[in-house]
Amino acid sequence: MTRTIISLICLFGAGALFFFYTKPAYDGTRTTQNQIAQYDLALNKAAELQKLKQSLLSRYNAFNPDDIDRLHKLLPDHVDNVRLVLDLDTLASKHGLALQNVVIASPSQAKTTAAPAAIGPSLQKYDSLTLRFATTGTYSRFVEFLSELEQSLRIVDVTALQINLADGASQDPNYRFDITLRTYWLK
Repeated sequence: MTRTIISLICLFGAGALFFFYTKPAYDGTRTTQNQIAQYDLALNKAAELQKLKQSLLSRYNAFNPDDIDRLHKLLPDHVDNVRLVLDLDTLASKHGLALQNVVIASPSQAKTTAAPAAIGPSLQKYDSLTLRFATTGTYSRFVEFLSELEQSLRIVDVTALQINLADGASQDPNYRFDITLRTYWLK
């Protein structure tokens, strides 16, 4: 009889040990193994992304740096008001013109009519900037300036132009040119 009682106690002890220690430890191990599998999957994805990054970086480095600079000048990824004004002033001074009364405004500041505003993110991938300035010089020099501005890499739209006679005393009179330009950049 004592053997049977000892056997039953050992059997219940083994069952209790299994349910209270071994099974929770085994389930914890299974959870840890699942986490390890997820981490391995994430590491494999990271390795694939690193290979893709290296592939794209090698393709990017294969481009001519001068072409990349020209592309950034064509459509920059940020607005640099000072650089834009300096570039325009340099271009104008090549033709004997000087920029005067430079005013820079974003399109939202330049709008005078109240348009209904859309709620939500903008779908435009670019933004623009309006630049107004005046210059004084001969008509032929101004045409040369506009021609070179047209041929420059920077995308610029002339949105307004006003021409007034500054002095008409000489054979080639000077005019005052009030010009408004719009330029663009990527968001």
